[in-house]
Amino acid sequence: MAAKIKKGDRVVMLTGKDKGRQGQVLRVFPKDERVLVEGLNMVQRHTRASQTDPQGGIKNKEAPVHVSNVAIVDSQGKPTRVGFRMDGDKKVRFAKTTGEVING
Repeated sequence: MAAKIKKGDRVVMLTGKDKGRQGQVLRVFPKDERVLVEGLNMVQRHTRASQTDPQGGIKNKEAPVHVSNVAIVDSQGKPTRVGFRMDGDKKVRFAKTTGEVING
């Protein structure tokens, strides 16, 4: 199946504590159907001191969210679903709300 959400896409959270907030996709986990979004779904991890991080302590980092809980943001800043169509001989993604082609 083709990827509807890719690395670098601007997405908005649809559910959870960060509902309505936007961020950029840092990484996609297609096998787990999850995405890592910059600055969203932050969790705290207790890390042990090591040579690379002699201080250790409590660190904040992003946790992956299920792909169904995010939606791509269209050119007008609203969440949209993604469709596929052929432009000449190339398959492209497009926003269902505006019909515009999504870059990437």
